[in-house]
Amino acid sequence: MASATVPKHGKTELRRDVSIWGSYMWGYADVGADIYVALGLVMAYAQGAASLVFALAGIVYIMIGLAYTELSSAYPVAGGGPYFTLRGLGDFWGFVGGSALLLDYTIDIALFATASAGYLNFFMPYIFGQGIESFAISFGPFHNVNPVWCLETLFIIGLLILVNIKGIKESSFLNSIIGAVDLLAEGSIIIFGFLFAWKPELLAHQWNTQFPSLHNFMYGSSLAIISFVGLESISQAAQETKRPASVIPRTSLILIFTVFIFAVSFSTLGLGILPWQTFAEHMGDPVATLAHTIPYIGLIAGPLAAILGATILFISSNTGVMGASRLTYSLSQFGIISPWFHSVHPKFHTPVRTIVIFSMIAVIQTVLSFLTSSAIDTLGNMYAFGATLGYTLVFISLIKLRFSDPYTPRPYKMPVNLKLDYKGRKVGFPVLGVIGMLGVATILFEVVLTHTIGRIAGPSWVILCFVYYVWYRKKAGLPVFKSIKHDWESEQIEVLTSAEEYNLLEQYKLALAERDKKRKEIK
Repeated sequence: MASATVPKHGKTELRRDVSIWGSYMWGYADVGADIYVALGLVMAYAQGAASLVFALAGIVYIMIGLAYTELSSAYPVAGGGPYFTLRGLGDFWGFVGGSALLLDYTIDIALFATASAGYLNFFMPYIFGQGIESFAISFGPFHNVNPVWCLETLFIIGLLILVNIKGIKESSFLNSIIGAVDLLAEGSIIIFGFLFAWKPELLAHQWNTQFPSLHNFMYGSSLAIISFVGLESISQAAQETKRPASVIPRTSLILIFTVFIFAVSFSTLGLGILPWQTFAEHMGDPVATLAHTIPYIGLIAGPLAAILGATILFISSNTGVMGASRLTYSLSQFGIISPWFHSVHPKFHTPVRTIVIFSMIAVIQTVLSFLTSSAIDTLGNMYAFGATLGYTLVFISLIKLRFSDPYTPRPYKMPVNLKLDYKGRKVGFPVLGVIGMLGVATILFEVVLTHTIGRIAGPSWVILCFVYYVWYRKKAGLPVFKSIKHDWESEQIEVLTSAEEYNLLEQYKLALAERDKKRKEIK
């Protein structure tokens, strides 16, 4: 460890107002929106094996969810994956995790704004007599460019910028209402779809005759992880959650299995109602297209799914803007980035610099993606890279923290642990953590192997961020590859005190006292 220390800045504590339902809906507003994007995108490549692809990605997602549940309940602070990586692996790897998540937040803004506009375009044939695809043009080397859809997306991002600068955030009550209606709507689509429209012979036919090539299977499975990205939201909200040690495990576990069931159900239902080609052709509004074909409820379910999809994707896009400010807040506290990013506007009292800079990056990503043959596919490429890189580091950090910080109480632990003796203590080695790490690393490998844009743009982003990191650390007189001295024990005591987790605080202090006593006896 380097001897330099991070300058202490005055910290304004985030208020702990998030309840169990609020925490669940915070995550669902982000994770639950993903199936609206991923269904058509994954179907286009996984074809007749879409259900298998979603199930395999879902198993990896369950491992990711269990890891986040353990870490978020043990370290209930804003920062999420990069904070866990910083604490487990040090400053440099915390920066890498932070850059990966920042990439995801900017893509989050662009991807979900694009998808939100896509669901609004479900109504275009009723208004203009033709679908959004009729507005596509070609010029020079660019083909199938859709300027109308692009302008719609840019308008949504512009609206998000204005809303966040003025500080008018969506209320948690509105989030809960929209989320509850969406849960009911998605559940109704699945139930009525299986009852009145699902044909198992069509599913079997597509499985037998439309099974994808190995390349497409790998490509589709790497994209399927998109349908499960968003657990970061719960960990980002951990510092604002009441009694996080008990709330976060319950919230996360319920959310994990809700989203897993929905993702597998929608893909299985879809392949038993429509050819996968139909979903590929309607990549902008796949859930609405599916709902519209169900007898008895299709006339209402299709438009309702489109409205809900556009709304919940808009909210999810907004989490990208808000998440970037939370992340930069956390990273600036620990000397990873400059406090310049966390400055607050004197009139609006919002982090205007962060909002504008990262939203404008999303604007650039949007414009460039619409110059490709499929904007959603292109953005999904980069989203998958950032997510899998960040998740891989989180798994490594979880394993490392089991050994380097065995004193912090863990209200929830990933199941299946091997008891090992380490420095006089019994430490649980997380078997599922290793399996999850290998699973995510496999998906990251698939992204790099099969995603032409992702394997170029993703690492390029990390390298660009590294240039800034080197510049800032040298300017601040801080080491680049070594870690600054952090007082994690005092930090943890403050966190548990703030969270009013007094039982855990007492356990933590007793564990530290026992450790110190043994050290004195050895001396």
